[in-house]
Amino acid sequence: MSVFVLSVILALAALTVCRAQRRLSPSSLHGKSGVLCLNGGRSVSSPSGRHVLCFCPDGFSGSSCETDESVSCFDGIGLHYRGPVSESVSGRECLEWDSESVREIGAYAKNLGPGRHNHCRNPNYSRRPWCYVRSTFGIVKEDCDIPRCAKDQGPDGVTGVQSGWQCGQREERSMKVVGGALSAVERHPWMAAVFSRSSRGRAFTCGGSLISPCWVLTAAHCFPDGAQTKLEKLSVFLGKNAINETDVQREQEFSVSKLFVHERFDNADGNFNNDIALLKIHGPDGRCAKQSSSVKTVCIPEEHQTLSDGTSCEVTGYGREREGLWYYSQYLKEAKVSLLSHGLCSSKAYYGDMITDNMLCAGSPDWSADACKGDSGGPLVCRVQERVFLVGVVSWGEGCSRPFRPGVYAKVSNYQRWILEKTGLPALR
Repeated sequence: MSVFVLSVILALAALTVCRAQRRLSPSSLHGKSGVLCLNGGRSVSSPSGRHVLCFCPDGFSGSSCETDESVSCFDGIGLHYRGPVSESVSGRECLEWDSESVREIGAYAKNLGPGRHNHCRNPNYSRRPWCYVRSTFGIVKEDCDIPRCAKDQGPDGVTGVQSGWQCGQREERSMKVVGGALSAVERHPWMAAVFSRSSRGRAFTCGGSLISPCWVLTAAHCFPDGAQTKLEKLSVFLGKNAINETDVQREQEFSVSKLFVHERFDNADGNFNNDIALLKIHGPDGRCAKQSSSVKTVCIPEEHQTLSDGTSCEVTGYGREREGLWYYSQYLKEAKVSLLSHGLCSSKAYYGDMITDNMLCAGSPDWSADACKGDSGGPLVCRVQERVFLVGVVSWGEGCSRPFRPGVYAKVSNYQRWILEKTGLPALR
């Protein structure tokens, strides 16, 4: 039997095996050979289980389906650019990422997934997609001539306007219940729910806020293992009305590819100073959130921006409805609270010197509304000139709804520069 005929038989057998398998997602595509089929591509294996090739869905190409042929621009700094451009700004053709010549100078191919391709990418958080090219000075790194997508920043200088996204917009509707409000997620479409997986299954961990299609802002204390947190055990849901129910029409599910816990997060005094963290998210197809009525971004205030004491704001979460309950609220709830002055909250009658300049406090005049256990990481938002801004991140407090013990929040405006540095989002004008 000829080698050609044998190869055909093996390929057909492999195709039969492949058709009997479930569809694979990017997070579970590492086969025995370490080959990866991206963007929903199907791996064809030989009878021995060895990977043969990838069958790519429409619109994708490459040996690992790594190229999205429909992409013609990049967002942010292009970390998720997967388009077909393979030429630098000087007109030179890009070298293959996993070629021997590139590996010798310190390749980034391991961050790009397998496959011998030469398309522009940004594996090291440069300012835009780039590649290696061969020049008269040897092999050098050059930026690629790829246009940015719709501006990441609106004309009013508010972070969160990305590729048609308009931050801080929502539908004004909610259902009132005793003691607060049961809120439809469309009223808080930036609300994120962070889950972690253990031997006992997947459990709700913390809330968060979508600040750009790829980034969720949450609390540092939600990750007691810090930088050692196993990202593969985390998942993030957007558009979720109830933590114990699934609504496929509203919800979007994501994996976490990167976690930044603030470098100066400190709980030595039991007050969670610098209690802020960032999660980078991506869906099964490698893309970020898609805008809908139940999924939108919230605006980030400018650096050190403050609002007047007494400003009416809202805190949302899936946490306990009152102190002492052993279970979380299944449904997303909101509470109306007012901002308190730093001087009042740091007075002896309240929290004293436990309150730092990185914190703000909010509560209701009759102490009936407050964040509670399980709301950590969630948003405290205030409406300013027809937009909703993320003013605080739920951090800590003594009990829930106790007199003179308001909720304490990480003051987001203190971290604008840190957020922009970590995410690569454009600076405010």
